Amino acid sequence: MTKNRVVVTGLGVVSPVGNDVSTMWNRLISGHVGIGEVTRVNADHFPTKIAAEVKDFDPNNYMEKKDARKMDLFTQFAVAAAKMALDDAELTIDESNAERTGVWIGSGIGGMSTYESQYEKFLDKGHRRVSPFFIPMMIPDMAAGQVSIQFGAKGINSCTVTACASGTNSIGDAFKVIQRGDADAMITGGTEAPMTNMSFAGFTQAGALSKNEDPLKASRPFDKNRDGFVMGEGAGILILESLEHAQKRGAKIYAEICGYGSTGDAYHVTAPAPEGEGAARAMQQAVDDAGVAVDSVDYINAHGTSTEYNDQYETNAVKTVFGEHAYQLAMSSTKSMTGHLLGAAGGLEAIVSVLSIKNNIMPPTMNYETPDELCDLDYVPNEAREKEVNVAMSNSLGFGGHNASLLFKKYN
Repeated sequence: MTKNRVVVTGLGVVSPVGNDVSTMWNRLISGHVGIGEVTRVNADHFPTKIAAEVKDFDPNNYMEKKDARKMDLFTQFAVAAAKMALDDAELTIDESNAERTGVWIGSGIGGMSTYESQYEKFLDKGHRRVSPFFIPMMIPDMAAGQVSIQFGAKGINSCTVTACASGTNSIGDAFKVIQRGDADAMITGGTEAPMTNMSFAGFTQAGALSKNEDPLKASRPFDKNRDGFVMGEGAGILILESLEHAQKRGAKIYAEICGYGSTGDAYHVTAPAPEGEGAARAMQQAVDDAGVAVDSVDYINAHGTSTEYNDQYETNAVKTVFGEHAYQLAMSSTKSMTGHLLGAAGGLEAIVSVLSIKNNIMPPTMNYETPDELCDLDYVPNEAREKEVNVAMSNSLGFGGHNASLLFKKYN
């Protein structure tokens, strides 16, 4: 069976380093850190005082006010990023293509702020004061649902929930939908708005968050003095199309998506499998799926959370898959600037990988100061690097042992 080639034609982003693609990209390659003191929760209640929050986001710029009121923030982020991506792709959805245009958007924890606020109302005033929109605002699939409703996409409509791999799995799953011919175009990526008391409490008690009080230095992937991740929020949405569909309408093409790998560790609820065994299999699957040689991969946008075992084991996994070439390729973690967007991380980082190919620039890993002997690869320390990028990989590894890798290449 011949598989459709699949290309990226539109990008949209809401992020801690900018609420459009060009602002985000320019800030990342200039090493701008979008982390600051947390404002959405009372920092006095937590040992962690910092977060990577989205700034100056107004949902009314992207949707009707009455619609926005019926959406949790994670859904608003997704709708905004999807609108930007569709505009960027110059893709209009109408009767002629609606049934062949799908949506696949992941979220790790969905509408946490809605859940918390409505539960407080329930405790205070009883069930009659709970909003009738409580359930449809909270459930993680509603970002995909609302994007479909807002823009009229009637094809396959789905949501992957695989913790911090949700965005990457969603893009991979959407890629496969087009590749096998079940849709011509997909609106896909990840979204998350986790700045709530319970999210902060949960990740704090899990020992996952950095306690570093300097926001600009706290996220330090692969550095020996890393002490946990910094929570972030936002959305990253891509428009994928079959090459034939994109060519027929004269669309601009950023890159080709050519490989997807997805595995399970079968090991632990939060800790990655020793030596990154599961992550290595996901990367290998992506390379095999793309049919490229391992030594053709130029750049990896790492999961790189700034936690002890993740960074060490992802490094090990890269060495397992790429062998000697692991020391030739470059790998950076943009979470050093954006924080960790949880289920949205893979959406944002897929966009970064695509832009690294388009612009031949590898964004830096900021705050890389003290090398760790167990993390000994080229992490593009502290400064972006101009270099030909023909093939780029994006990795995401989630609680529950979910591993996902995407491979993009220059479109020829």
